[in-house]
Amino acid sequence: MNQLNTIQDDVTTAWIRRYRPSATSTTRLVCFPHAGGSASFFHPLAPRFAPGTDVVSLQYPGRQDRRREPFVEDLESLADLLADEIAALSDKPTVFFGHSMGAALAFETAHRLEQRGTRAPHSVIASGRRGPATVRDEEVHKRDDEGVIEELKKLNGTDMAIFGDEELLRMALPAIRNDYRAIESYRCEQSKTLRAPIVVLTGDQDPKTTRDEAEAWAKHTEGEFRLREFSGGHFFLTEHQDEVNREIETELAAARKAGGHG
Repeated sequence: MNQLNTIQDDVTTAWIRRYRPSATSTTRLVCFPHAGGSASFFHPLAPRFAPGTDVVSLQYPGRQDRRREPFVEDLESLADLLADEIAALSDKPTVFFGHSMGAALAFETAHRLEQRGTRAPHSVIASGRRGPATVRDEEVHKRDDEGVIEELKKLNGTDMAIFGDEELLRMALPAIRNDYRAIESYRCEQSKTLRAPIVVLTGDQDPKTTRDEAEAWAKHTEGEFRLREFSGGHFFLTEHQDEVNREIETELAAARKAGGHG
């Protein structure tokens, strides 16, 4: 486990990516990518919130420049590792933002940090994901390559250019399949809660999350709960980036005012 305060605010590591490093930031936004996603998905947030906010994008093993590293095969183990990395950051008011699988990871990582009593976020923004204890019988990870690709096309979250590059697609598929395995085998107890408030963002046409399933997040916080519904599908956030940014700013401002906990 990393020791506290070993990662400076302007440093990038295998796990911690900063596209606009800032040693003068007063708040932090930690971004958790979706299944098959990478840290670069959140690149647009860096210029939007820096230098006042330290925008940290997490890079999971097995993709892009970490593609030769072994996958972490279950979500709980990945959350353990992420909690170690975040615990090594400097102490400042923090908001977690996760999309799809990243929302579940943000929740699990926040829970671990709250249990440790260190570096826990002021709030968690869960985007494009049903409540943690809400289970669907999904087995995308068991499909053949064409079946996985069909799922990606349906969600329309992967850069469509990848489908025209056979070599690039074949390189990405193992990580995508592993992430689907991790999130599809994830199970959370109904009783698991955060002290931190939870803000849920959802698309009204998301095939992965109904409004009722999104509202199920309310059972997993002892703090405030708020849900914002947008028009669009699973990746509604790319169509409503300005509005999503305002939601993030609201939480960062609240974290700044409260001084965070952790």
